[in-house]
Amino acid sequence: MHRQAPDSSPSAGKPEGRRIAVVGAGIAGLASAWLLSSRHDVTLYEASDYLGGQARTVDASLDGISHPIDTGFLAFNQPDHPNFTALLDHLGVESTGTGMSISFSLGQPGLEWAGSSPATVFGQKRKLLRPRFWRVLADLSRFNRQSVAWLAAHPHDNLSLRDFLQAGGYSDAFAAWCLMPMGAAVWPCASGQVLDYPLASFVRFCRNHGLMQAFGRPAWRAVAGGGRECVRKLAAGVGRIRLACPVRHVHRAAFGALVETADDCRRYDDVVLACHSEQALALLGRGATGDERRLLQAIRYEASRAVLHTDTSLLPRNPALWSTWNYRAASDGPGDAPYGMSCLINHLQPLPCETPAIVSMAPARAPAPGSVIAEFDYAHPLFDGAAVAAQRELAGRVGHDGIWLCGAWNGHGFHEDSLKSALRLANAMGCHAPWQPAAAAEVIGRGAPLPHAA
Repeated sequence: MHRQAPDSSPSAGKPEGRRIAVVGAGIAGLASAWLLSSRHDVTLYEASDYLGGQARTVDASLDGISHPIDTGFLAFNQPDHPNFTALLDHLGVESTGTGMSISFSLGQPGLEWAGSSPATVFGQKRKLLRPRFWRVLADLSRFNRQSVAWLAAHPHDNLSLRDFLQAGGYSDAFAAWCLMPMGAAVWPCASGQVLDYPLASFVRFCRNHGLMQAFGRPAWRAVAGGGRECVRKLAAGVGRIRLACPVRHVHRAAFGALVETADDCRRYDDVVLACHSEQALALLGRGATGDERRLLQAIRYEASRAVLHTDTSLLPRNPALWSTWNYRAASDGPGDAPYGMSCLINHLQPLPCETPAIVSMAPARAPAPGSVIAEFDYAHPLFDGAAVAAQRELAGRVGHDGIWLCGAWNGHGFHEDSLKSALRLANAMGCHAPWQPAAAAEVIGRGAPLPHAA
């Protein structure tokens, strides 16, 4: 597949002649290729038959009308996604305001609530008679105060969320009814794994995204027409795109690197590995340095199944509690008990239809037969203590001997992290985004080696 549209690249001008391969066409890879195409000759490789990674939009027929629906990346806000917001503005991609709320449903003891308002918190009258529920609310208020104070005093400590809760005497119900569902909504993974995440990372993310405050929360937005609109505009500014072309191996060579596919082996001056950490390591094989092997192995991924469907039985039993994110667990116990996280797309995107469109991540049970529209296999990084420590060390090792590392796993695993990783890499190679002031470019690129800066 070959595409060329110089006018949509970050800046005008003839490429300076460096031949660069980008492996992986998720947002990190697309953004890297788009940024580097302003000054260099870029080829983008993608193993699958579509671009965008988790920015995947599908057309679904609901009430007899086809609607574009996002299935991976769903929403953003300007304070926490400044570069992604600037990218959309530069590309001329519209966005619409949307809501963000979460509900919790437990099979045992048959408890449901949502945090949208006092009415949804206390919608089940029998909760008023449950001492454990009042304890959860008290623990939530205390956690918000104590964890923020702890973060201010220990910004780089790797203490786990689990150890903090145990030391503070927080109830098991608070962990199971509140923190694990919130973490599962943010990082799709087995609910119990959330407790092993570093407290500092968890609290910092929740604060930045307004999850720990009742007022002043950021306004959330969704890309009009779906995330594919951004993908299309980025792809139009990339020199060459090779779809359905998996890379088998990347070899370091005396002058750059070799990219090997089933069809050929081509030499490039630089190769950007914009893929998962374990994929980057596999592509380098025995050619990986000791540090690359050690650090990339520390950042693990977990597979996650996403199902687009219309089965409302995976939402709260009380429709008044239906929220943007809806957590369901088979029991109220902590650990890896089966759970499901379902996003009600109608609360995110302006769908002109009555039928609920739902994206369930790793549902504990399959949606009803006949309700499934599409299924997708995604994967998400696991940010435990080892991963966070590796991220800090990798921050100063963007590139080495013509091989560059890039991906959302350098941050929290979201679109903004993908774009920041691409910006850091591109800055180190002498390319800057149109919205990037020189000072901001220096900050993002700080610490990165400049073996091939133009």
